[in-house]
Amino acid sequence: MKRRDVLSGLLVASVLPHAARGQQPGKVPTIGVLWHAGSPEEEEPFFSALRHGFKDLGYIEGQNIRLEHRFPNEVPERFKSMLADLVALHVDVIVSVTPASYYAKDATGTIPHVFVFVPDPVGLKFVESLSHPGGNATGLSLFMVGLTGKRVQLLHDVLPGFSSFGFLVNPNPSVSGLIAETQAAAKAEGLTLQTFEARSLDDLEGAFDSMTRAGIQALVVAAQGLFYQGQKLIGKLALAHRLPISVGSREFMEGDGAFMAYGPSLAAIMRRAPVYVDKILSGAKPSEIPVEQPTKFELLFNLKVAKSLGINVPPTMLAAANEVIE
Repeated sequence: MKRRDVLSGLLVASVLPHAARGQQPGKVPTIGVLWHAGSPEEEEPFFSALRHGFKDLGYIEGQNIRLEHRFPNEVPERFKSMLADLVALHVDVIVSVTPASYYAKDATGTIPHVFVFVPDPVGLKFVESLSHPGGNATGLSLFMVGLTGKRVQLLHDVLPGFSSFGFLVNPNPSVSGLIAETQAAAKAEGLTLQTFEARSLDDLEGAFDSMTRAGIQALVVAAQGLFYQGQKLIGKLALAHRLPISVGSREFMEGDGAFMAYGPSLAAIMRRAPVYVDKILSGAKPSEIPVEQPTKFELLFNLKVAKSLGINVPPTMLAAANEVIE
């Protein structure tokens, strides 16, 4: 073989994604992606983040990878049926976006499973440990353990005269731990805290009416898929009920009614999911790929909302913010 042919071969190999080198010739891997909302548009910016993540690794849809997207629109029966469909297709990897991850957890014990946004993978028994998952699942944690309590503290720092807080949740397997954590944080701050539930977008208006009747002065919204899907409605209701609300990330502030946010960038986490898929397609076992947790957290304030609610954010808090929306 001529030297230039060897160099050419090395160059081609260096630019191909790992999966393209690890797959059998002619085989295009199929990835099943189970979302939570009802369409790609409702999943933005996460839908684009996932696609960009694959593109970053050299994957081109329809050429060296096939993505089978499913959108259950937060309907339990559709989560189950769409998972069954992906399993029947014998996809090479399932990517699940929480809360879809709770349904995907036990759907198959053989197909590799990459979960995204699971708040406590060990406590919820997705994995044996973060460093050694031990089964067919691994992925990216939202690291909500401790984070919701921090949001209560920050909100109270901004609103020291407020004493009655609410916590809005969509009941699922992770909620009991979050409620306990939030209650503990509220108690440490000398606050009373009541929990309000919404299982669908249709429940939100009634939940906010209940908060008003209960005399709630500020609200922490759990960082859950349903509330991202309904962020515009939540923002509208919060302003109508004159409630300052704290949400879990900058992506949750798109509804224009959120007062503050604290948490990691969810789009950045989603863009990392293809890295896990690529490792699996290249031969790595999910049981040996450590779960990743976010390490960067952002504090944001919306001063337009603050002004409309008559709130003056302390200068020290503004100075600590990563971004101030004016």
